[in-house]
Amino acid sequence: MAILQHPMTMEIDLLITPEWIITVDSGNQVLRHHTIAVDDSRIVGIMPTSEAEKRYIPRQIVALPQQALLPGLVNAHTHVAMSLLKGLADDLPLMDWLQHHIWPAEARWADAEFVYNGAQLAIAEMIRSGTTCFNDMYFFPEAAAQAADESGIRACIGMIIIDFPTRWGSGVEEYLQKGLALHDQLQEKPLLTTAFAPHAPYTVSDEPLHKVLHLACELDVPIHMHVHETAFEVQQAQAQTGLRPLTRLEQLGLLDKHFLAVHMTQLNDEDIALLATKGVHVIHCPESNLKLASGFCPVAKLTAAGINVALGTDGNASNNDLDMLGEMRTAALIAKAVAQDASAIPATQALRMATINGAKALGLDAKIGSLEVGKSADMIAVDLGTLESSPLYDPVSHLVYCTSREQVTHTWVAGKALMINRQLTTLDSATLIAKAHCWQQKIGETS
Repeated sequence: MAILQHPMTMEIDLLITPEWIITVDSGNQVLRHHTIAVDDSRIVGIMPTSEAEKRYIPRQIVALPQQALLPGLVNAHTHVAMSLLKGLADDLPLMDWLQHHIWPAEARWADAEFVYNGAQLAIAEMIRSGTTCFNDMYFFPEAAAQAADESGIRACIGMIIIDFPTRWGSGVEEYLQKGLALHDQLQEKPLLTTAFAPHAPYTVSDEPLHKVLHLACELDVPIHMHVHETAFEVQQAQAQTGLRPLTRLEQLGLLDKHFLAVHMTQLNDEDIALLATKGVHVIHCPESNLKLASGFCPVAKLTAAGINVALGTDGNASNNDLDMLGEMRTAALIAKAVAQDASAIPATQALRMATINGAKALGLDAKIGSLEVGKSADMIAVDLGTLESSPLYDPVSHLVYCTSREQVTHTWVAGKALMINRQLTTLDSATLIAKAHCWQQKIGETS
């Protein structure tokens, strides 16, 4: 018997019906009794459930009666391979931590296998935490790109630049050569993009930065850099050059809408005005900054000045997790304390910092960061029907102030499920844990 179809029906891949759809669109709509339709990796409809049932013939239906469906979280700054150094040298100031512990460990262990295994472990953690896109900065970026590609997550892979030799290369020229080769290779990978990633003003001199600027303009890719992370960094730069690092970068021509300044805990009013004028994006990593006692990014002032502020976890070695839900909560709470204003960075703004603002910083806001027709189906479902989430008056408030990453039940990237009911679909947890234990034994013996 033929099945009668609505005259306007169309076959699609997927219908998802949650309790709430949190769009993070320009109006910050929160929809109930609505369904989202996905076909060929994109959102093709968001409408009342009764209408969706008449309009679409889905190949799959996912009912999520107590979940919120929202855009996948965008981790706008991390070092995924450093998941294998998690907890190696805790409770130390930044430069002591780097110079006496992290850099020696990297010199000993950070090869392509280390990066690939570390990236796999981090990607699994991010998928289980609701992150669907990350922006990375580390050596052997081709290994991180391979891990991302195999897992199905979206990523911006950093083409790292640093003045001194590492296991990945002998110096700037080799780093640039390898980075450009990787950029070309990733053109055929729709989920992978690139950014230049000069490490920091104190580790990259003027001439390499000139080259990076020229190439970034030529390729139309962002520049992603640690800047004004600590008071010592700023003081040292002023003593050596007479310039604050931001001023030097501005004189070199780097500061514009393609520049992502990470950390930014040491800012005065003149710095903020400069950032606003140039359209620079700020990537706020509150938990890493707290753990390393680096200082406080003045998020409320930046936002008031019209500056796009996104969120990152930083690496697992200085956080020590890749939990963007936790990062949202920390960012919102610190902003209130720093501004001495309980209304600073409300929950809706914190959620935007973890989604659409990160997408904007990476130049991906036309594709991801909100749930809108035509965008990629990068989405997560969060269970808000738990005891810990009851009662519930405002789902956005709950997501920021009382939700844990264990409540993330599903993760999709470009319409493909990477996690279903807390089970990874493209990565094997037991294998990743076994590899992590092997690295723990090797690194622990020599640390």
